[in-house]
Amino acid sequence: MKTIVYRIILSLSVVVLPIFAVGNDASAEPNVPFKFALGKTKYLESCSVCHGPRLEGSKQGPPLMHDYYKPSHHNDDAFYRAALQGVHAHHWQFGDMPKIKGITPKDMDAIIPFIRWLQHEKGLF
Repeated sequence: MKTIVYRIILSLSVVVLPIFAVGNDASAEPNVPFKFALGKTKYLESCSVCHGPRLEGSKQGPPLMHDYYKPSHHNDDAFYRAALQGVHAHHWQFGDMPKIKGITPKDMDAIIPFIRWLQHEKGLF
């Protein structure tokens, strides 16, 4: 019986303590609300290789945490067009953005609200 209790306590400490440690770290990413979870997953699968997992950009694409990507400059329709049709480069020197293979309007219906939420959480607007 004691062995089972110790195993349970050990299991909980391995799973729960890291959660509390990350939650108290001021530099940690905000917890993504459930309603944006699918958007985060789709973004990480389809967009993050170029735009970075935290919208910070990469060597292949610009940061979505830039003033250019505020809703007042690039509205949501611009994100749909870029992902579904591709766009010519006009702000950056990364080259044209090709359409994203396999991405659907329904995927973008989840991705864009996640991007906007994260932009807002990080203080872009």
